[in-house]
Amino acid sequence: MTIAVLSLIGILIALYLTLYKIGVVGDLSCTLGSCETVNTSKWATFLGLPVAAWGLGAYLALFTLSLIGTSDRHAGSQTISLLLVAIAAWSVIFSAWLTYLELFVIHAICIWCVTSAVLLVMILVVAIVDLRKTKGAGNALGALDQR
Repeated sequence: MTIAVLSLIGILIALYLTLYKIGVVGDLSCTLGSCETVNTSKWATFLGLPVAAWGLGAYLALFTLSLIGTSDRHAGSQTISLLLVAIAAWSVIFSAWLTYLELFVIHAICIWCVTSAVLLVMILVVAIVDLRKTKGAGNALGALDQR
């Protein structure tokens, strides 16, 4: 459930940044850094979509998978855990690249983007812990079956 809560926060941030990028939100509230500089740079679009929209998609996938993983049918599912780790890991790598661009190419930092990066690292850590638990439970159940 922790991943669902963290993903929901990420969804709100990514939705806000996406709405700004497509012109629905007029001003970007940024108390620290230069969010408008980052979000109006050429790096704020990837493969024709706002970077924030890609983040929104990732957070929605993480949120959905984490909710599916709480159902009785999928509780302890290694497949769900692996998918959560894979999406979170890819998102952390992509976010690290974006943070590099902010610091060394754009020379501006966006507090919303940094917050999203921290959320993704937290999600990855929780997902890895969850995966280790599901693998441990699977091994324990397998050992019981062999008796």
